[in-house]
Amino acid sequence: MAKPRKHKHKKHNYTIPLPGSSPGLVYIDEHSLKPIIKLHAYNPDVYEVTELSDINKLKQLITDDAKTYWVEIKGFDSLKMFEILNEEFGVNKLVLEDITRTYQRPKYEEYGSYDFAVSRMLYLDEENSLENEQLSFVLTKNALFTFQDKYEDCLDAVRKRLEIGKGTIRTGGSSYLMYALMDMIVDEYFSVLGFWSGELDDIEDRLLDKPERSIMFDTQSIKRQLITVRRIAWPERDKMNDMLRSDSPLITDQTKMFLRDAYDHCIQIIDMVESLKEISASNIDMYLSIISNRMNEIMKVLTIISSIFIPLTFIAGIYGMNFSREDPVTGKVLPQNMPELYQEHGYLYTMIVMGIIAVVQVVYFWRKGWFK
Repeated sequence: MAKPRKHKHKKHNYTIPLPGSSPGLVYIDEHSLKPIIKLHAYNPDVYEVTELSDINKLKQLITDDAKTYWVEIKGFDSLKMFEILNEEFGVNKLVLEDITRTYQRPKYEEYGSYDFAVSRMLYLDEENSLENEQLSFVLTKNALFTFQDKYEDCLDAVRKRLEIGKGTIRTGGSSYLMYALMDMIVDEYFSVLGFWSGELDDIEDRLLDKPERSIMFDTQSIKRQLITVRRIAWPERDKMNDMLRSDSPLITDQTKMFLRDAYDHCIQIIDMVESLKEISASNIDMYLSIISNRMNEIMKVLTIISSIFIPLTFIAGIYGMNFSREDPVTGKVLPQNMPELYQEHGYLYTMIVMGIIAVVQVVYFWRKGWFK
């Protein structure tokens, strides 16, 4: 029997604020990583990447209005960094709390001089296990801040586009860069769902070939992860819709035109998730139905065997009572007892009768179609 495929479900031990705790508290987890800060500065002619040791001098480096800046922050193990973001860049403490509490749903909020948004990155690691990480955005006039608590992500394609400089990526401003990152995240959903679609096709082939218990375990694992994607895709669609309807001057009309395309992608993601959920549920139902039919076939065979042996057992039981016709002590004849007990060739005749009964039953069951 094939073993179930290992679909590791990674548990995220999110720390929920205690009831009654003060809002706006920055949370630094004990396992937080040391911050890595990269500054991407670009315009149609120039693209530069600078790695900063800390955030103290950042404000002095993003003053050129002729350039667009992407401040990429990975790792949260620095309370001082968030204090500077609050004091020098005016990022609200409630926003900083949402950034560091990495269990937020996708959303979009306006805060006057900047906009705040949250997306969730879903991608498969080397073991094909689902990674579910939060990516937070703070959008200003000419700069985009992104925050994530892990070093790994799925955004290399956007970095490559910035490096090459083709298309709108270097001319669209900070709002277009935020769209490009969000669109990359949504496109990665397609890759994840495409992988699971192939997995479900393989499971269906295994189901039709040789049903095994591992099929149900593999399907249930995929179904569980599909629920995770569905829980993220719906608010992601709502976030895109909020950005399209926003009157924020930070999101340009050009960016909104591209956001419509990302909104359509979210709808497609939701449709794919629902379809794959139905397929996974159908696979489980089919497996249970096949197992039930197999059990019915087994019970049918046992019923046929029992039906054949019931009359034979009845005959054997009667002649196994040994009520002798003649008393062995007194020699008295007992007329109501078995006259066949000492019949010549009685054993042979009994076996022949039992054989005839068995053959008649087999022919009868065959005519009724029980053996089909």
